[in-house]
Amino acid sequence: IKFAAEGWPFIGFFAVLSALCFWLGGGGVAVIPLGLTVFMFYFFRDPDRRVPQENDLFVSPADGRIIVIKDVKEIEHLHAEARQISIFMSPFNVHVNRAPCAGQVRKVRRVKGNFLAAYRDEASMQNEHIDMVLETAYGDILLRQVAGFVARRAICRKTEGDLLLRGERYGVIKFSSRVDIYLPKNTVIRVGLGDVVKAGETVIGECAAKV
Repeated sequence: IKFAAEGWPFIGFFAVLSALCFWLGGGGVAVIPLGLTVFMFYFFRDPDRRVPQENDLFVSPADGRIIVIKDVKEIEHLHAEARQISIFMSPFNVHVNRAPCAGQVRKVRRVKGNFLAAYRDEASMQNEHIDMVLETAYGDILLRQVAGFVARRAICRKTEGDLLLRGERYGVIKFSSRVDIYLPKNTVIRVGLGDVVKAGETVIGECAAKV
């Protein structure tokens, strides 16, 4: 199994701490840091995914549970009507984010903010987040990585001008958090509230021209 590169400092820290605790105090003292080391391996896992190959599909950008599906007017980047889907990621989900479809990165912007619980509606705009606008064959798509109460750091690995394939890894959020995606208004949504989705694998929407 693969592990996200961003996780190695955490894994290394707790592994060294476990060794020191074992050396200084024996197995009983090392139990907690050893458990945290195992959890860091688990949290930063980055499994391969079977990305759907059919045309005109949007796949989930994150693992987790669907907490918002609504039509909105996105005025910061898209300046258009859009269909918003929000995915809440618990500490037990894979936290590597993937592109919903092929496209070119047009903009990446980090916004400082609060660290409210990521499932709250206001977290999308008030929390620290990274906005990435992806120029696609279906129009511009906005992806928002939102830091949560536990997650204090979102990382976007891509910069303006980069090309992405559907299902390609583009970033990671450390610990529980959420990802918002703003799809074109004519997208047919293929998921419902409460559904559990997998990044790069679960189809969340389909271009209306196909159906």
